[in-house]
Amino acid sequence: MINLFETLNFTGILVGLATFLIIMISRYSVIICEYYFSKKFWIAFLIFGLLMIGISLLTKNLIISSVLSILGYAYLWGIGEIIQQEERVKNGWFPANPRRRYDK
Repeated sequence: MINLFETLNFTGILVGLATFLIIMISRYSVIICEYYFSKKFWIAFLIFGLLMIGISLLTKNLIISSVLSILGYAYLWGIGEIIQQEERVKNGWFPANPRRRYDK
């Protein structure tokens, strides 16, 4: 009898699940970083994103390399999001940090 789990390929499911979690985590990190550090924190997103993409190039495992690359590109996308997050705060869509002044 053929074992069903030996014939199925779970690579896509794993990468898809990791992508879902990465998008969720990177979105919340945009909100938190803008709240505590301002939009100037975009440089950290750039460094982290490029670092993850670089590490993905050196990783031999296909799943890990894919996940690292997705993580890197999600944080590169987050650069634009963290800049736009300041506008969302000014519009009242997200709470403002009371210890920081927002120019209107």
